[in-house]
Amino acid sequence: MNRLRAASETAGAASTAQFADDVRYYLAQTPRQLPSRYLYDALGSALFEAICELPWYRITRAETRLLAAHGGAIFSALPSLGRLVELGSGNGSKLATLLAARPAAAPDLQLDLIDISATALERAAAAAGRFPRVRVTGHRTTYEAGMEEIARTDPTGRTLVLFLGSNIGNFDPPSADALLRHIRTSVRSGDALLLGLDLVKPEAELLAAYDDPLGVTASFNRNLLVRINRELDGDIDVSAFAHRAIWNAAAGRMEMHLVSTRRQRVRIGAVGLDLSFEAGETIWTESSYKYRLEDVPRLLARAGFDARRHWVDAAAGFALSLSEAR
Repeated sequence: MNRLRAASETAGAASTAQFADDVRYYLAQTPRQLPSRYLYDALGSALFEAICELPWYRITRAETRLLAAHGGAIFSALPSLGRLVELGSGNGSKLATLLAARPAAAPDLQLDLIDISATALERAAAAAGRFPRVRVTGHRTTYEAGMEEIARTDPTGRTLVLFLGSNIGNFDPPSADALLRHIRTSVRSGDALLLGLDLVKPEAELLAAYDDPLGVTASFNRNLLVRINRELDGDIDVSAFAHRAIWNAAAGRMEMHLVSTRRQRVRIGAVGLDLSFEAGETIWTESSYKYRLEDVPRLLARAGFDARRHWVDAAAGFALSLSEAR
């Protein structure tokens, strides 16, 4: 746990500086944007956990069912596993579900957690710490920087990288390809990747998942403005922005936007930004790409992985895909 806290504290100042740089850059774009990774501060992470409990958002429950049902098969496919790396650790519940299926006689396991949220790292480490013969190291940084740290170490046995929760869907196709290639160059031939993918489904289901009747997702989205006010000396009137979810069928993605409900001016003191918004003007905060199962082997192959097994929850339209690095 000390290694986790040290990694988190070292990254704190750098994370704030990067947040400021990104807010300055992306809010100056047309259309205005903010990277979705900044939705997950402590409050944002708590709101996302609440979203995962909503009946309209089925990704987490579907993935947990698949991990519980097929965790044994995943470990059986990797008999010499020595290290497990998770990108985007969340609260650690899915990781715990997978670790519960680990054979009793399995050797010691090095567990590396990569997340920009200190809260998520702490909670995931606590969840993993309940299991025997697991050593946990936290990396409070981006996925790419974390994988570069991983690449500088020499584990005993094979490595399994977990990228769950359909987090790959937060990257547009070129960025998803680039990230998967980065993961591939950070591991060795014969190492493995377990990818969680949300599949294309009827538009009504997608809209309900991203604009729930209770307004939890709307609060999650608007919390990004609360974070800017708190951390970057902003004076944004959060109540003057509405949440909007859109299914972009042509691009194959759900989009989340914050919509200005009136003409207004905003100042963000820490980055020296003075912005004018017209009524109806938006900030694009998240894209969530949805996949077709038949396209997944090609996605993996472009990055240097060969698909080995797929497990699908047909009712929820969600899949786990296990692949091996060439």
